[in-house]
Amino acid sequence: MNYNTSGIGSGSRTSSRTFEFGRTYVVRPKGKHQATIVWLHGLGDKGSSWAQLLETLPLTNIKWICPTAPSRPVALFGGFPCTAWFDVGEISEEGPDDLEGLDASAAHVANLLSTEPADIQVGVGGFSMGAATALYSATCRTLGQYGNGNPYQVNLSAVVGLSGWLPCSRTLRSRMERSYDAVRRAASLPILLCHGSGMSFYLSALILLGCLSLFWGQRIYQIQLSICFLVYLDQNALSE
Repeated sequence: MNYNTSGIGSGSRTSSRTFEFGRTYVVRPKGKHQATIVWLHGLGDKGSSWAQLLETLPLTNIKWICPTAPSRPVALFGGFPCTAWFDVGEISEEGPDDLEGLDASAAHVANLLSTEPADIQVGVGGFSMGAATALYSATCRTLGQYGNGNPYQVNLSAVVGLSGWLPCSRTLRSRMERSYDAVRRAASLPILLCHGSGMSFYLSALILLGCLSLFWGQRIYQIQLSICFLVYLDQNALSE
């Protein structure tokens, strides 16, 4: 599916960048369909890898949608192209934010969820860069708009992030603090964040694949708490 970022809900109003998303894989629920989760892979991966894993989980009431990110040049790899939800140059709070790419990926997630039945809870989750995109989608939901100001119209019920970070954290705090409604929505949105602590042996490889050190996992946790996100582990959040 193509996204031209001059369109509504997908990116900068003035840009004409187009993002071509790859194949989407769907894991159907084995029981009664109660929830749908869009699950986003990490940097350089594809949707099929996670679809195979998610199919083995004993979560029979969940439909999993596993899209594939566009292939694009990634600054972190010196411009080498690979699948990525947005461009990233450095894994740091001080690094530049690809707001246009983030908006396009968040809009793609919203589009995938837009056709789900009204009585089905919907959510988004991911690993590494996929987790970052999921958390960015959460901020779009709480603010009610994408980074470019276009309206975000999907009512997310849950967000999951594994070994991820929050893009645009430098600007999101002030935007949240200026909106009482955004703070209220943020406090009511269930978010599950998970990050490994025994990663030293694999750390170099994980960073290369787009993961963060434990420090950044802790830092994003602190940032989210400071803007009134309610972060907790609820075993029923994704199945009820």
